[in-house]
Amino acid sequence: MNADMSEKSVLRAELLGARRLLSTQDVTETAAVLARHALRLSELADAATVAAYVSVGREPGTRALLDALRSRGVRVLLPVLLDDNDLDWGVYRGADHLERAGRGLLEPDGERLGPDAVLTADAVLLPGLAVDARGMRLGRGGGSYDRVLARLAAAGADPALVVLLHTNEVVARVPVEPHDHPHPVHAVVTPDGVTRFTGRNGPAERA
Repeated sequence: MNADMSEKSVLRAELLGARRLLSTQDVTETAAVLARHALRLSELADAATVAAYVSVGREPGTRALLDALRSRGVRVLLPVLLDDNDLDWGVYRGADHLERAGRGLLEPDGERLGPDAVLTADAVLLPGLAVDARGMRLGRGGGSYDRVLARLAAAGADPALVVLLHTNEVVARVPVEPHDHPHPVHAVVTPDGVTRFTGRNGPAERA
């Protein structure tokens, strides 16, 4: 496990370093392309409720996608970080209803729906630093989304799991530890398009 943890740390540092080199214009232009690709996904097109997040810094941008989903009448849930790193949820009511929270995050104002609100989502947009050829995701290591994925699994919920990434963040292999979520994401969206995953050890398919 120590070797895996070290390998994850090295990969995270490399990917975060690459993100820091991106300009604001790079991030803005990429966000528009990501939104166009993501909106073609049947998993999002058919969803009544999508659990997402507000991108910050040099993360692959989600804001154009959030507004497009909301304009379609989709109920968009955004996370609210709790003191124990678990996630509560609130409804996205537009950019004017976001407030700055800890760690530089942007969270929805208004009613808190509780951690189980994510169980109502037809699709979950997961933040990540990388996805590999099996669909395994590398997060930042805080554990918040591990709890979300565990909550979904415990409830028998099976929403589509989608990750938005920069092109270089689709990698050959993500180190996996025993406590990691054992199932791959369903799709990854990059500026180059969409890749769907057919199974943990199965091939990826370009869409």
